[in-house]
Amino acid sequence: MQNTSQQYDAAIKQCKDIFLKKMKDYGTAWRNLRPTSLTDQIFIKAQRIKSIEEKGTQKVLDDIKGEYIGIINYCVIALIQIELEHDTRLELPYEEVEGLYNKYVAQTKKLMEDKNHDYGEAWRDMRLSSLTDLILMKIFRVKQIEDNKGQTIISEGIDANYMDMLNYSVFSLIKLNG
Repeated sequence: MQNTSQQYDAAIKQCKDIFLKKMKDYGTAWRNLRPTSLTDQIFIKAQRIKSIEEKGTQKVLDDIKGEYIGIINYCVIALIQIELEHDTRLELPYEEVEGLYNKYVAQTKKLMEDKNHDYGEAWRDMRLSSLTDLILMKIFRVKQIEDNKGQTIISEGIDANYMDMLNYSVFSLIKLNG
């Protein structure tokens, strides 16, 4: 049986490497993004994946793996932004951001491990298109919560939805990497 923890770590390592390299190029320019803008960035990437899945072709050469990596990194950014909601700094030290990245990936991996225990790794038998649809569903949930000013009656919050999207994207990368 595949070792999900190792596959998960390998996928995250790829994402984190890209994230940190981009941070060296751009700094923390993403600190300017409002939560709704982050949600829309994730939506654009997921919608592109769905469009390519449905059409079976693409005109822009960026591969689907890159879109899942983008979703993962935007989800981490969103979780960091939630934590730093009242922090007005636009530039954050590299070490601080790397620590926050690691913190949220660890929390999200723990959530995945808990759910995998209960669900028996059902995601392994799911179609890639179903994972894409689940990401889009979570995006629409986040948009609704944002439109409701963060208020929910019974549902989990925005952070839990970002963590689920992150995990679905990692599962997709694992499936794509074979």
